[in-house]
Amino acid sequence: MSFKATKKIALEEHFAIEETLQDSAGFVPPSYWVELRHRLLDIQERRIEEMDRNGIETMILSLNAPAVQAVPDRQAAYDLSRRANDFLAEQIAKRPDRFRGFAALPMQSPELASRELERCVKDFGFVGALVNGFSQVQDSDAVLYYDLPRFRPFWATVQSLDVPFYLHPRNPLPAHASIYEGHSWLLGPTWAFGQETAVHALRLMGSGLFDDYPDLKIILGHLGEGLPYSMWRVDNRNAWVKTAPAYPAKKRIAEYFHANFWLTTSGNFRTQTLVDAMLEIGCDRILFSADWPFENIDHAAQWFDAASISDNDRIKIGRTNAARLFKIET
Repeated sequence: MSFKATKKIALEEHFAIEETLQDSAGFVPPSYWVELRHRLLDIQERRIEEMDRNGIETMILSLNAPAVQAVPDRQAAYDLSRRANDFLAEQIAKRPDRFRGFAALPMQSPELASRELERCVKDFGFVGALVNGFSQVQDSDAVLYYDLPRFRPFWATVQSLDVPFYLHPRNPLPAHASIYEGHSWLLGPTWAFGQETAVHALRLMGSGLFDDYPDLKIILGHLGEGLPYSMWRVDNRNAWVKTAPAYPAKKRIAEYFHANFWLTTSGNFRTQTLVDAMLEIGCDRILFSADWPFENIDHAAQWFDAASISDNDRIKIGRTNAARLFKIET
């Protein structure tokens, strides 16, 4: 069998409901909005055609960004997450052979987020959660990052359910983004998405979260949001200065990165970057993804199928790593 005939699993692939659709409007020029809108709202037609043309056997679908995370009212965020998850469950039920789901979660309330994740996993068979970065809270510019102590019961639920948590990017709030003032081109996937998500991931690692819950599985997109390239420096800067780390975690940061994190190829279709990630975290912890509809599936698939890696690694990254992580029978 030729390698391109091997099927792939993709897991940073987004959809929208009417209530969240406009959250994606600013990510392309107005002349492209009609096309992006169609891509976001379509699940059963164009999306499956793109999958068939590019060797994608299964897509794990997730709500667009920032969506629930940008709804400051806890109850409103909870209600929106339930509507989005109910809709996704209905869509998956139409083609359970092609789709799986990530739950959208109202992280404004750890208790409600735990309740919704449990419902989605137990009632709908969702294979994990995808959360769009920090969550906004009512009447302030304050935001919630998930290393905070109040989220420990939520993480206990995630570990007990044994499902992965995908930490997906969002832009910083304007009040927190002065470094980008006058340089809006740096926002979004160009730079701000990766920087924001990398810092959030480092906060999780340094907080001691993985000492308390060592079986947590965290996924980062875009080949790790720059972290594989920086991981050595995080732990080894000023190595001649013999002082204890200034964070609560018991181990070096790289140890948590290697033990608790998986990376996807979403939106980062460059072989040199893939190889760097493989050298840092290992080929068993990298997963194929496209980032549809914001990136083209054919761009992702054609690059990946021709990338200068071994066939064994290509099979793992393309399909079997994800099948094992999400318990998908293939």
